[in-house]
Amino acid sequence: MDDNRADNFLRLIRRSQRGRLKIYLGYAAGVGKTYQMLLEGHRLKQDGIDAAVGLVETHGRPETEALLSGLEILGRRTIIYRGIDIGEMDLEAILARRPAVVLVDELAHTNVPGSKNAKRYQDVEELLAAGIHVISTLNIQHLESLYETVERATGVKVRERIPDRVVADADQLVNVDITIEDLRRRLAEGKVYTQERIEIALAHFFKASNLGQLRELALRELAAQIDARRRSPQEEEIPSSPDQVMVCLSSKGPNSEALLRYASRLAGRLNRNWYAVYVQTSRERPALIDAVTQRMLSNTLTLAQQLGATVFTYKGDDIVKTILQFAREYRVGHIVIGTPGRKVPFWKRVLGETSIVERLMTDGRGLTVVVLDTKAIPEARISESIAPAGPMPEDLKPPKKFSHDIGAALSMAATLVWTEPLEKDTAIQRLLAACVEIDAHIQATAWDALLAREKQGTTFVGEDVALPHARVAGLGRPRVAIGVAAAGIRDGQSGRSVRIMALLLSPVEPPQIHLETLAAISKMAGDDQWRKEVLAVEASAGIAQAIRKWQASQ
Repeated sequence: MDDNRADNFLRLIRRSQRGRLKIYLGYAAGVGKTYQMLLEGHRLKQDGIDAAVGLVETHGRPETEALLSGLEILGRRTIIYRGIDIGEMDLEAILARRPAVVLVDELAHTNVPGSKNAKRYQDVEELLAAGIHVISTLNIQHLESLYETVERATGVKVRERIPDRVVADADQLVNVDITIEDLRRRLAEGKVYTQERIEIALAHFFKASNLGQLRELALRELAAQIDARRRSPQEEEIPSSPDQVMVCLSSKGPNSEALLRYASRLAGRLNRNWYAVYVQTSRERPALIDAVTQRMLSNTLTLAQQLGATVFTYKGDDIVKTILQFAREYRVGHIVIGTPGRKVPFWKRVLGETSIVERLMTDGRGLTVVVLDTKAIPEARISESIAPAGPMPEDLKPPKKFSHDIGAALSMAATLVWTEPLEKDTAIQRLLAACVEIDAHIQATAWDALLAREKQGTTFVGEDVALPHARVAGLGRPRVAIGVAAAGIRDGQSGRSVRIMALLLSPVEPPQIHLETLAAISKMAGDDQWRKEVLAVEASAGIAQAIRKWQASQ
């Protein structure tokens, strides 16, 4: 292994306070990710770093098992599931032992039911929050946004997936690559799977054509990550021309998940914020749609937030007008939408009626409208535009900081903890009152603006969070207030309930401040570890501490 890579990670460890994450990325099992991770573990130990093995899967590979010798191996936790003893990583033991660096294999692993967290990457996030550095491994097919792409390439539905943000937020990403011929030879020699699995693997998932496409995906992802990390802060600022990305969701649209994954990758390539917008018509009020549809919609909005979108729900029977109004307000340049579920009948066309897509293309002058045929996703090919990337940087990206206005708004956020259940309007009123230094005139204006926004559509965004927000005339800077209600905050209209509410008030001008602050709060609220910490607090000071801790990690 290149000694410089270990030296770079070593320098990072010595100067950091929060745990750092390094990921060895590969295009398939057997390329050598775990092997390289263990080699680095030995190098760190030789340099005097307290490194331990949290969990490594050797899969019976002799050369990998040999590398475990000489490293401290922390014990596993045994969980009985359906009468079977299953060994999982012992998160509590690692936190108690507190090594400087812990090696954790297979980042996308799904934990057995009964574990503290559903996914291993969530365990890793707890380790990072505790100041423990983590080195892990991942195959490219486990990225959430690549689900349909991988299925088309290999015919395999990947069940274990992680949000793209886990890779995007990693401090170092190392591509472990060998030729397809070498990998297939390793497989045939029994160095990847046991003898009884070799023939099936070579004939199916490990076909040369499959591996070629997976290898290309891994290299593309690495190039995209490098390009995003080497851009200057000036390049990352929202430009004067609108080019944010929004995806239009429907309660019954086919394969909304595919739309979200495509929009996620498009926004990633453009290095821009993106929004998931659902327009609720009068025919789709909660009282009028069945429980299955409501559950599907809720799952879709939750996935959108997990993929990094800021989620909005609006009310309106003129869907196109609502979408275009949102696009103008939030400086959207790219609209992603699925093909209509049904065509407009000929007789209605004679009377001048057109489809939503056609109206968007006609009325949305200056906008780029991407129409994805979600009904034919298994056969369709989604082209990906990759920005050119330079050579792989040896050192790690510097922590990304928010602008002064946004950082100050989060640091100075008013915080409240409620023990009793609340209605949505009551919670908003209390948070508004907690935004200090707002005179009576501004407070009344802000209340009216918040009510007007709530009438447009609920700001309950899923994952136990509501984000009421408004731009307020006469306001000089953004103001934030965050409340936690263990007994829940209920929205009577939708029947939904959340336990965290973040209120944002922004100046009318410039609009970028509102967008950037909204995106920052949405990103913070989408952090599993942050939500866990906030929901566990007993006093408002604990919320403020969790905010500062999250800011320091960015």
